[in-house]
Amino acid sequence: METSQTPVYAGFWVRLGAMLVDALIWLPLTLVIVWGELEYRLFDVYALIPLIIVNVGYNVALVARFGGTPGKLLLRLRIKRTDGSTIGFGKALLRHAPELALWTASAAALSIPLLTMSDEHYQELLPHLTQRHTQLEALAPVWYRPTQMLYMVWVYAEFIVLLTNRKRRALHDFLAGTVVVRGNPTDEA
Repeated sequence: METSQTPVYAGFWVRLGAMLVDALIWLPLTLVIVWGELEYRLFDVYALIPLIIVNVGYNVALVARFGGTPGKLLLRLRIKRTDGSTIGFGKALLRHAPELALWTASAAALSIPLLTMSDEHYQELLPHLTQRHTQLEALAPVWYRPTQMLYMVWVYAEFIVLLTNRKRRALHDFLAGTVVVRGNPTDEA
């Protein structure tokens, strides 16, 4: 019996499910970050480079090596080039680069005020987490707000593009020449 060579493109809901699985996998690290931020003023400053490395490992190296993040693989999704071949490191990096760059710029911008405020001032803000974030945003460099706005535009554009094309490719898929398909994650192209 022959199998169809036509790929089955992953739709919005299954991709959202994969994102939620990935969020659950990241939850322990997220809790460590929240704890570190509550305990140490400079935690975000010291954690920035390690978090970039972990982010690249998870969203680029795993995608390049296995064809998806753990969330995608658990839901039997695979990221491939549009010709069906494996994605490779370069395409995986290109696919994730806009989000990584915008996140890194935002995190760096919010780290700068942490370097200038005193431990006492930081501790005063902790019971009021929203006030703390507002204060950090107010003290952030002028490029923080445009970066955040660009990040939000990118996120919304991702969803709009994903929902408005037949192959359910997001903006980052068009950028890298990739597509997310259903199937056994261990299958090779």
